[in-house]
Amino acid sequence: MRIVTRGALIRLTLGAAVAAAASWWFLIRMPGERFEGAPGAVDAALVAELKRDVGALAERNLFQPRGLEAAERWIEAELRAAGYAPERQEFLVDTTPCRNIEAAVRGGTGIVVVGAHYDSVLGSPGANDNGSGVAATLALARRFAGTRPERTLRFLFFVNEEPPFFRKEGMGSLHYARRCRERNENVVAMLSLETIGCFAGEQRYPMPGLGLVYGDRGDFVGFVGDIASRDLVREAVGVFRRHATVPSEGIALWDGVPGVGWSDHWAFWQCGFRAIMVTDTAPFRYPHYHRPTDTPDKLDYENLARVVEGLVPVVGALAQAG
Repeated sequence: MRIVTRGALIRLTLGAAVAAAASWWFLIRMPGERFEGAPGAVDAALVAELKRDVGALAERNLFQPRGLEAAERWIEAELRAAGYAPERQEFLVDTTPCRNIEAAVRGGTGIVVVGAHYDSVLGSPGANDNGSGVAATLALARRFAGTRPERTLRFLFFVNEEPPFFRKEGMGSLHYARRCRERNENVVAMLSLETIGCFAGEQRYPMPGLGLVYGDRGDFVGFVGDIASRDLVREAVGVFRRHATVPSEGIALWDGVPGVGWSDHWAFWQCGFRAIMVTDTAPFRYPHYHRPTDTPDKLDYENLARVVEGLVPVVGALAQAG
């Protein structure tokens, strides 16, 4: 039996402490200060806009094709009303046509994608997952319509993020990201808005120890990326914290950690693009995740509006070259 000497034990302990400190510094430490004050006033018109848009969506997926087609038509109508000429990217799953929807504000070199999946999981109306992301993406698209960014802004609504298509060939964002790569497009950043309507309850985590850093209150919005997207996480969090009146946290981890790649940003990683997810952490907080009870009355629209207000300067900063 090997005996561990006192000196070896000290070295192991110090090594573990150094590794933990390095991980915190490199993966967890974010610029700016997390907002901790009393929530400020929120734009009542934006709150009403988000509530209306989430309420417009019923269950929608390839197994409920009428709901999916109604969602497509509604999204396109809202984009046209905002002054866009939305385009479809159509592809087949077996023999069934599926469509991503895109609206663009043309700029110069470089492309910033802001997107959300508009399908819901089978058996759920998907108010938070992902009606909240759709409503936020529409709100951002409306606020950037008619602007003149230095980089092109694309607002995307992806189909087939939910099972059985998740991380498979039928996933809409994977088709879109692959087309960007095939065209050699310079996508400099992608933001996936995923389940961002819950700001209460117990917060759980996919890794032990994270609760010591972030606490057990599910009151923040998270910015999550892989290691290659660490700088994008930090940039987004830094800008968000300068403007937002809702708590925020950021982290860069490996895709193998549960939850880190659970949305459309994963598809962009597969094609070599920097991408992050903006989320309330979904199943690690929201008790109605993927359930029939994920209905519009469960969402916190005032904090959802605060997230959108904080994302406007984030998207604006990313749209500036350099």
